[in-house]
Amino acid sequence: MKNVHYAFMWGLIFIFLLSACGTPTPVTIVVTATPLPPTEAPTAEPTSTLVPVPLSGPQNGTKMTWIDGSTLVYIPSSEFIMGNGSFDAPVRTVAVDAFWMYQTKVTNRMYAQCVAVGSCSAPTEELGGPVYSNPQYVNHPVVGVSWDQAQAYCNWAQGQLPTEAQWEKAARGTQGSLYPWGSDDPACDLANLGYCSGRTSEVDAFSGIASPYGLYDMAGNIFEWVGDWYGETYYASAPSANPTGPDSGQFRSIRGSSFETDFYQAASAIRHYLNPSNHRRDTGFRCAVTTPQLVAPYCQLSAYIPTGVIVANGCELPATRVAGQYCASGNSYATVHLPNDAIYDAVEELKCEESVVDGQRLLTCLGPRTKETTNELTVCNPTCSNSPSITGAVPTCDPGYTLDSATGLCNYSPINSQAGVAGCPTGYVLVDNGGQQSCVVGTNANGQCPTGLYFDSLAGRCVAPTGLTGAPYGINNPSLALESYAGCATGYTYNEAFQCCQAVSGGTYPGCQPGSTFNAELGACSPSELRLAGPGCVTLDVTTLKCSEPRDTCSPIKDETRCIHNPFCRWDEKTGCVIRQ
Repeated sequence: MKNVHYAFMWGLIFIFLLSACGTPTPVTIVVTATPLPPTEAPTAEPTSTLVPVPLSGPQNGTKMTWIDGSTLVYIPSSEFIMGNGSFDAPVRTVAVDAFWMYQTKVTNRMYAQCVAVGSCSAPTEELGGPVYSNPQYVNHPVVGVSWDQAQAYCNWAQGQLPTEAQWEKAARGTQGSLYPWGSDDPACDLANLGYCSGRTSEVDAFSGIASPYGLYDMAGNIFEWVGDWYGETYYASAPSANPTGPDSGQFRSIRGSSFETDFYQAASAIRHYLNPSNHRRDTGFRCAVTTPQLVAPYCQLSAYIPTGVIVANGCELPATRVAGQYCASGNSYATVHLPNDAIYDAVEELKCEESVVDGQRLLTCLGPRTKETTNELTVCNPTCSNSPSITGAVPTCDPGYTLDSATGLCNYSPINSQAGVAGCPTGYVLVDNGGQQSCVVGTNANGQCPTGLYFDSLAGRCVAPTGLTGAPYGINNPSLALESYAGCATGYTYNEAFQCCQAVSGGTYPGCQPGSTFNAELGACSPSELRLAGPGCVTLDVTTLKCSEPRDTCSPIKDETRCIHNPFCRWDEKTGCVIRQ
């Protein structure tokens, strides 16, 4: 087994703490280790004989959860039409070998895990961009990273930045589609382009508009670093199979488009470039993984609420959302869509005005200047008389894990593979291995295989992309685990007694997956939903950006009346007119 560190302290269990001001945060989970009696370690079973199982192998669009909480999508080997006939992108047929690619851009939450284990450096906070450490933006793409930072992350995640050819194939498919969604002209309901929202959006905000392989955000939101050096004439004479760009250069290529990109610049074949040391508020990345290796399971995971079980009973909640945030003349604004009959209440820090644009009732809120803030806005259905409630929201764990009632987290707890009288436990499936009935791990409550495994339709079970069908995920077999796993990601050590990857002191485990948030009330990750705030009401977090550096325009005002009418100032009886904080 490669790169495996052995832990010599038997009987360890972990006490987990959620960081950030004493309240749970959806970004990372901090762990420490305390001893337990030796009887807590699982009892080993003998190594079983593995029987060959026919496999279909990963197919076009097959999905697999990866070590950073991302979803990998399989893109099979084939030729595709690359380029658009421009001076640096001639139309040609290019062959690209099979690879896996991130379904979404790397999020702030994913990147935070790499920073926490010491394999990545923190991104630069970009003026007018989302603040990386703000839990409000955990599902937004990470920005403010250089090419080296992006590549370092992908290396940590067992991958690399995609080549230009890989990226373009993933975006367009094999037939040279103009855009990821086909040939329809860009519009605000297809991608985050042209200042439709004025800033970044969550990476799955357009999950219904995917590329031919099922990838999100291949147009809009932010530009993406790719692996190639930029060469203006490279593709006129590049290899017809697996081109990787020039050997050297001054600029690195970036692909895609951003929330600031004009619609006419959104085509997938358009090439861009940037100095590799640059970092911007509209540039991030996603990774490609050519040959995923089987990594041991994490010792702890977050509990979660399965998709679709949160139901609001009672009256109909108002259909409201934060439509976007933007900067204008140094001021910070957020816009909120309101139903026509809804009523609302904003905190004092938000100065909101109503308007109607193309039949849509719009609330435009001015936030405090010179800093990013998140304030609550409550929107209510005035006809409601009874309170909605959350039903069926019971935290659960993946197969192979048990819920720790003291911490609310999931501890890795593999079982023996022999089937009992009643068959296999929930989350496991009964298989026939050469006449021997045994249990193997199945899909979780959301229909996903464990990290690093995909569901093979022919085998009818979760298998490793390396073809290993007997991976002991959720099965207590230390010898087979040592033989099967390639080790742990940097920042984690392999605990042989518990057969899982343990975070080093102060390290973290993956948080909630994209599309879910940490629900402090339930103590678990849950599908993103509006918070309930009384009968027929929801509470929105309205974040306004830091749009300018602090500048004192208040102290010169000596008149109290003029001071209090300036939304950025307040009157202090002792010091006079001061900046509103």
